[in-house]
Amino acid sequence: MNSVERYQGQYHAHPYGELNLVVPVDPGATLVGPSGRQGPGWTASAPGSHHYPEVRGGALIALFYLSAGRILYDIARRDREIARNS
Repeated sequence: MNSVERYQGQYHAHPYGELNLVVPVDPGATLVGPSGRQGPGWTASAPGSHHYPEVRGGALIALFYLSAGRILYDIARRDREIARNS
């Protein structure tokens, strides 16, 4: 497999949280998220959390379960809307 040492995804937020199942393909591969580094197993991000998802140390499979199917990529726009409605 042609994996890279560090791969960073797109910045996003979880309005209602997120559950992840991490399955390393390469030994030692980890998923880095709002809760820190995660090896094999489950991790959960709190509602309102946000981050750049990042894989380090090789390839892995990550299954993402989004509450209500919600994910937010335009964080700046959301912050402006909240400020305007406050």
